[in-house]
Amino acid sequence: MVGYLNLILRLSIWFLLTANFSWQNIIIGIIVAFLLPGLHKTPVVLKDWLRVFREILVAIPQAYMEAFQIILRPHEEEEITMERVKPQRTPTLIFLDIFLITFTPKTIVRKYHEDGWYEVHWVRRRKNQ
Repeated sequence: MVGYLNLILRLSIWFLLTANFSWQNIIIGIIVAFLLPGLHKTPVVLKDWLRVFREILVAIPQAYMEAFQIILRPHEEEEITMERVKPQRTPTLIFLDIFLITFTPKTIVRKYHEDGWYEVHWVRRRKNQ
């Protein structure tokens, strides 16, 4: 089942990149999704996928809220922090974590360190406001 989730994620990214739902593009997307390496190499727990989908559902309203906050009250302070990768994450789940961090307007992942850290750039309001 989890292999199907990886396949669906790859196809979703393909359709987001191409924005084309013709039959030819669907067939090309399926071929590309199967040809990309690492589809069945790493074992993934379904519980981790469900947790990530829940985090995605929470991130969507959070992104809108942060966008309105930035529009209404300027955020002029920047900060770079190091955040630890959750333990035992597969490359696909690490990608989704990076996507979730970058999805919200106030944060972006600048770099993923192979030793298990994200370098995250934050935009914040000044402390004295």
